[in-house]
Amino acid sequence: MKRIVLAIALLFAGLHVAFAIDPLPFTDRAQELRFQHLTRQLRCLVCQNQDLADSDADLAKDLRRQVFQMMQEGKTDDEIKQYLVSRYNDFVLYDPPLQAGTWLLWFGPLAFVLIGGIIVARIVRKRASVPQEPIDSREEW
Repeated sequence: MKRIVLAIALLFAGLHVAFAIDPLPFTDRAQELRFQHLTRQLRCLVCQNQDLADSDADLAKDLRRQVFQMMQEGKTDDEIKQYLVSRYNDFVLYDPPLQAGTWLLWFGPLAFVLIGGIIVARIVRKRASVPQEPIDSREEW
């Protein structure tokens, strides 16, 4: 009986993966590749650390369908991206453009590394400049 329950549990554990894929009626392989490339350039607004192609969030599914619909209407990749940016801001792009509002996003990590390096260098210099007292070999611990 335990084996049957375990087998059923394992069967249902993998069932969610089967529903994660949205089958879309692409006209050809080139259109499918274009769709995959485009959805990898867009960020899931719910997950934020996943692209639109990999996210299983309901909003991501809706946005994938919307991207597909716009592709069917003959929109270019730039037009689709521009529409999503106008609706959701530059945050929807996985690679946001360099502009006044995104300079911290682009250069913030480098600034943190430089500031951290300066702090570590000062601590090391301060410790090196403090005179060390000679250790007396007669002292016992």
